[in-house]
Amino acid sequence: MTPARHEKLTQVLRRRQSDLTVVLENVFDPHNISAVMRTCDAVGVQEIFILNTKIPRHKKFGARSSSSAAKWLTVHSFEDATRCFEEIRRRYERVLTTHLGESSAGLYELDLTRPTALVFGNEHSGVSEEIRALADGNFLIPQAGIIQSLNISVACAVTLYEAYRQKEQAGHYFRDDLGSDFKRSVWEQWSTGEAES
Repeated sequence: MTPARHEKLTQVLRRRQSDLTVVLENVFDPHNISAVMRTCDAVGVQEIFILNTKIPRHKKFGARSSSSAAKWLTVHSFEDATRCFEEIRRRYERVLTTHLGESSAGLYELDLTRPTALVFGNEHSGVSEEIRALADGNFLIPQAGIIQSLNISVACAVTLYEAYRQKEQAGHYFRDDLGSDFKRSVWEQWSTGEAES
């Protein structure tokens, strides 16, 4: 690894967020998954959970994949919802799903500086009732149009950039925690990837 590459990765690692993640439930379009991954990388989200209970596992997005942003993310793939959420609960304080319901909070009402897992659902049916039952609450993105839905990758980008705004104001991108277990683990993953690429 060149000194310039080392410095670039160090600067990116400083801004990686250990307390925010995205969960994709039965998202079948690989292009949507790639777009979500690029947004995660852009805002410093390191971990992403891909839950496939009704569709085949996306082999393209394994932990060692170099496809798009996946190379720089920690991708967790699950086929069992209970096991997936047990793992998420170990890492994050709360789980929120995107769902257009009467009890759903508006995106801009959320405190996204808290450790949070954000769940986005299938392109056609959204987040399933099963997963909503496992979550702590639902949120929606305010809209003024007739069609009250957004493409999943767009919805994820809007949501993550609101989280970015809040977390930047709270100083989360300027924490000096390179020695944390989380960042040491990410550095090891990146260093191994550099050696293999």
